[in-house]
Amino acid sequence: MSGFETVLSVAKDIISKYDLCDICLGRFFSNELRLTSNVLLGKKIRKETRFHHKQCYICKNLTSNLNPYVALMLESSEKYDYSTILVGIIIKPSIIERDDHLRSKYKLTGTDGIKTSIIKEITKQFIKKSQKKADFLDPELTFTLNFKEQSCNIRSKSIYIFGRYVKTQRGIPQKQKPCVNCLGNGCRMCDYHGITDFNSVEGNISKFLFSKIGGTTTKFTWIGGEDKESLVLGKGRPFFVKINNPLQRRIYFPKVITRGPLIIKCCKIIPSLPHTFPKFTSNIVIKIHTADEITSKSLKKLKILSSSPVHLIEKSGKHNTKKIFSLKYKKISEHSFVLSVESEGGLPVKRFVESDTVINGVSNLLNIPCSCESFDFQDVNLDNNK
Repeated sequence: MSGFETVLSVAKDIISKYDLCDICLGRFFSNELRLTSNVLLGKKIRKETRFHHKQCYICKNLTSNLNPYVALMLESSEKYDYSTILVGIIIKPSIIERDDHLRSKYKLTGTDGIKTSIIKEITKQFIKKSQKKADFLDPELTFTLNFKEQSCNIRSKSIYIFGRYVKTQRGIPQKQKPCVNCLGNGCRMCDYHGITDFNSVEGNISKFLFSKIGGTTTKFTWIGGEDKESLVLGKGRPFFVKINNPLQRRIYFPKVITRGPLIIKCCKIIPSLPHTFPKFTSNIVIKIHTADEITSKSLKKLKILSSSPVHLIEKSGKHNTKKIFSLKYKKISEHSFVLSVESEGGLPVKRFVESDTVINGVSNLLNIPCSCESFDFQDVNLDNNK
């Protein structure tokens, strides 16, 4: 007996008791016969058995009427720029239960389940109409069709951007406070951005990216930080940002984007965020006030910083060290001076100046209580080998 004749014998027994559509009937045997079209096999079996079909016992004719869902997918994805897709579905548990019952009863091992079958069929139909490609590992657009609610949810693959910013005006914080309603997760109140104001570096960059790329929320990885009143000059401070659910993904950025006192530079899309935090150095100009009168001679004590690292004693008792590669100082009054340093990235400037728990800190070296009046970043350099 041939393979098809064996299949036909089992199929006759099934459809004599259960009304099945061509797709559900064909998928029970297509893998066994190494065929790719469930519907064509189902029609062939039905022609041989002469059983008529009215309503499928398993899917209630759902698999025979997927066109409205393909249309919904096309409509929902119109505003997205993408080339690859993945489809997931939500169907009534009763459909899966009926499918499992028949596959178990007739020992139909190795066959596709009803969910897999629907996903394959709707993916094939969508690809034919959209000219996109399926990608099961890393799709640019993921559809979730809810057959119970007749809805389509779309998730767009996140994109990552590297850039730099220059801050030419004081009073602008680096980070943005999250939406008070959703705490940054995204809700209707904040238009799903996670933030409601755009009065920070993070807010300004996010607002520009939302207007250029679309998307819901952003997540920043900062290469160091600065005080609200600090300036960031030179090439600018580097940053990485992840944009969730973007609409566009092939974007041209101008070399320089000016947004008032904030200048965004060198923006480019990158494949992913770095696996390790990049090393960097900072050129910082610090204006320092001293409680007692300072002399040019006493300032010479600071020279030790170029050969001996700064030790930051944490509350846990651990020591964190930061190197100072070069420094200059200039007395500007009896109680103030300017200190310019090139330091290892991540030096906590105010603590370095003011804290008495910092070995080789400014107050510690001068043996005078000092306060940091202001500090500005003249440049931030990545991958410095010093």
